[in-house]
Amino acid sequence: MINKFFLIITIVFVLISCGKQDNVMNLDELYVSKLEQERENKDWEFTYEAKSPFNADTSAKQQPLKYFEPSSEFIFKSKLYKNEKVDTITIFGTRGEERKSLIEGFFILNYKGNDYKLNLYKSYSPGGQAYYTILFTDKTTGNETYHVGRYLDFTLNPDPEFIYEIDFNRAYNPYCAYSDLYTCPIPTKDDYLDFEIRAGEKNFHTELNMEKK
Repeated sequence: MINKFFLIITIVFVLISCGKQDNVMNLDELYVSKLEQERENKDWEFTYEAKSPFNADTSAKQQPLKYFEPSSEFIFKSKLYKNEKVDTITIFGTRGEERKSLIEGFFILNYKGNDYKLNLYKSYSPGGQAYYTILFTDKTTGNETYHVGRYLDFTLNPDPEFIYEIDFNRAYNPYCAYSDLYTCPIPTKDDYLDFEIRAGEKNFHTELNMEKK
């Protein structure tokens, strides 16, 4: 009887331990290495490239960007649900200017048993080239992450049944998070995700950055 009791306790302990390790196990070394390299490359670009916000605005004090630890908890899979009618909406910039974008469709993210809708926007560059972006805010916005919101770049697949990977470990801040020289689109109220996305880039500003020139 005693042996059976210890056997049950051991099995429960193993199951709990395996559950706790899911996030670590799902992110293999290659993924983590590639993500860390991407982050190092961005710091290098911000230091040396002419288009860097810190080279365009020398009053902005540069320091390495800050990130949450990589986590599989915030990697989601979903097909793109196309809207029957593609709506054109107005997205406001941080200086109050209006920007026109198309809502290409939306994703359904399931987090802890709840479904959340996440829009995909289609916009056009000044040269007329189309590009796709995910804009979002969440429960970390204005605290651990930039108060305007964060973005994810997106590449559209021609297959309507394609299952996309929405990886918030790659969420980033717009340039206006680093310098007042820039303006950036503000996520709408429909782009709010009602949970903490503790992944991707954190808030850049510290006392060091807030010093006025």
